[in-house]
Formats: sequence, structure tokens, C-alpha cells
Amino acid sequence: MRSTKAILAAALALAILGTLLVSLVAANENYADPYILKPEAREELVSFVNEAKDFVLAEGKDEALQVFNDPKGRFSRGGLYIAADANGTLLADPYEHGNIGKAPDMYNDSNGVAYAKIISSLTKRGGGFAYFIHPNPDHSNAEELKLQYRVKADEGLYLASGMYLPGPAPVFSNESRKDLIAFVEGAREFALNHTKEEALKAFNNPDGRFVKEELYIIAYDFNGTRLAHPYMPEAIGENALNVTDPNGVDQVRNMRDFAADWGDGFFYYIWPNPAKDNARELKLCYVTKVNDDWFLASGIYLPGE
Repeated sequence: MRSTKAILAAALALAILGTLLVSLVAANENYADPYILKPEAREELVSFVNEAKDFVLAEGKDEALQVFNDPKGRFSRGGLYIAADANGTLLADPYEHGNIGKAPDMYNDSNGVAYAKIISSLTKRGGGFAYFIHPNPDHSNAEELKLQYRVKADEGLYLASGMYLPGPAPVFSNESRKDLIAFVEGAREFALNHTKEEALKAFNNPDGRFVKEELYIIAYDFNGTRLAHPYMPEAIGENALNVTDPNGVDQVRNMRDFAADWGDGFFYYIWPNPAKDNARELKLCYVTKVNDDWFLASGIYLPGE
């Protein structure tokens, strides 16, 4: 009898432990993924934009734009709708008819991210994913982070749609952004005043001057080859152009294109945070071009609770 009771007690303890572990994993996932879309939601976004592209090719540009501009049309589905532009000039948006014919302002969002510049770089390579902060009309125009998917539909015509991400709009303080810029620009100055080999040796040293808590320097050439990462020495020399975050945003490709087109600036991506057991978190990155051969970047995570 004692043996049976012991077995039952052990089984009960294991069941409780299992439940706790499942709860902890779920809690960690909820904590780590506030800005990550479920795969089916991202697939819905991609499918929606590709459906609009097929419509352009089947019905022609003029007919398609008329439909895209209709807030009650087949391509206005609640939060999902199509915006179309040519060379940056807005041609269709069912909810912002007043902006038709205008080019987007070169404004920065609340974290200094230049939406129009990022979209311009995406356009040059034919499309892709990008993040930006935008008012959400379903939430009284509260600013929220949005994932946009953009494709080339026809010569000179681009289509885009997006989904707002769960979680509050990310807020990075002015002080933290200024510190990030100073850190990266200091590394660039070091690179310009030393040989490339000397600079990369310093950037790859995890105990060196270019590693300060969460701040560290990463470097790539314009082919996407990883030149510096103090915490990933095994990956030096690998091509990282196809590295994407959980939402499909191209990390290195976006950095490369932005540095090549604009020289320097901010953008977002999601990356494991080593300070929190590699939980995937949103990161604000600042990139700068060293010269025509390579570029540097670093980033900061949202402050903890």
C-alpha cells in the first residue's frame, strides 16, 4: 500500500511540475514575443498583397487603382487594405484620399526611424517587410508598431499592406538613442583612423572598448559578409544577407540597403536578447556606412520593467 501511495504521490508531483513548466514556458513566450505575428497572420498578409498583385496583372492598373481606392471594395477588409504608389507618389489608399498624388513626407517616427527612407530602399530591391510606427484608426489613432509587406506589382507600381502588432508602441528614450548614435559613430571614427584589420580586431573583442553592456558593434561588407560580432566568432566570414527575424524582416539586407542609400539611420528588427535568456525582443538599430566597402551597426532593446 505504501508503495502504491508513493507512486501516486510521485506521479502527482510530476504532473504539478509539468503544469508549472508549461505555464512558465507560455509566460516566457508571451513576454518574449509581444511584437511577433502568428505565422497564419503573416501568411494572410502576404496572401492578401499577392492577391492584389494578381488583380493588377489581370484587370490592369487603372481598374485596380479604382478598386483599391474604394473603402467598401474587395480589397478593403477591415484592418487590411491596399496602398499603391509609383516612385513614392501615392496612387491608392481607401482611407486617405486627401494624400493621393502626394509623396510621403521624410518624417521620422517617435524613435527616429525614417519610414519613407526605409520604404524607398525596399522599393529599389523590389519589396519586402519593414516595421514602422503609425496611428491605428481602430484604436483612436493611437500610435502602434505596424509590419508592412510591399511588392512590385507592375513596372513602376508598388503595392503594400500591413498589420498592427500586439503590444504597446515601443518607446526608446532620447538619451538612449543619443548614446547609441555616439557609440556607433565613435566606432566609425575609430575605423576611419585605423586599418580595417585593427578596427575589426577591436570590434570582435568581447572584452574590448566596443562592448558596453548591451551595446556592441557588428560589421558587414556590402555583400552581406559578417566581419564583426563579438558574441558570434564562429559566424565571422559567413554571408548573412538572408538572415530574417521572426516576422520575415531582413535584418542585414535592410541594414545594407539603408547604409548604401542614406549613409546612416535607425530601423527596427527582432533579435534574441542574451540578457534575458535569448528571449526574442524588438531592437532599435542604428547603422552607419564606414566607406564603400563596409558598414557598422549596433542596437538597443526596450528598457525592462
